[in-house]
Amino acid sequence: MSRYDDIINLPHHVSKTRKPMPMINRAAQFAPFAALTGHDEAIAETARQTAPRRILSSDEQEILSKRLAYAIDHIGERPNFTFTYFIPDIQKEGGRYVSTSGILRAYDDFEKKIALEDGTVILVETIVSISGDMLD
Repeated sequence: MSRYDDIINLPHHVSKTRKPMPMINRAAQFAPFAALTGHDEAIAETARQTAPRRILSSDEQEILSKRLAYAIDHIGERPNFTFTYFIPDIQKEGGRYVSTSGILRAYDDFEKKIALEDGTVILVETIVSISGDMLD
C-alpha cells in the first residue's frame, strides 16, 4: 500500500468562490526570468573589442597635411577621395577606424571639418589617411 492511496482517486478540487486562472497566466508562473536584469548586455559590452587610437609620426602627419591641402584646393573639380578616420567609442577606451569614399563637398576651416556629398562629416583631427586617384 502506497502513502497516497487514500487520496489518489479523489476528484480534483475546484473552488466555488474563485474563478479558475486562465492557462496563459498559469504558464507565465513557470516561465524563466532574468534574475540579473541587464547582465547579458553587460557581458556583451565587456566582450566588445575596440581599437586603440594610433598616433601618427611627424612624417605621416606631414603627408596627411599635404594630401588634405591638395584635396581642399581641388574641391571644385569634384574628385573622389577615400578617407580613413577614427571614431572614439562613447563607453570604452579606444574606438574604431572607418573608411569612407566620396566626393569632397566642403571644408570648414573654423570647425576643422570636411563634408562629403553624401552628408558624411569628418573631423580633420580624426583622419589618419586620405587616398584617391588624384593623389596616387
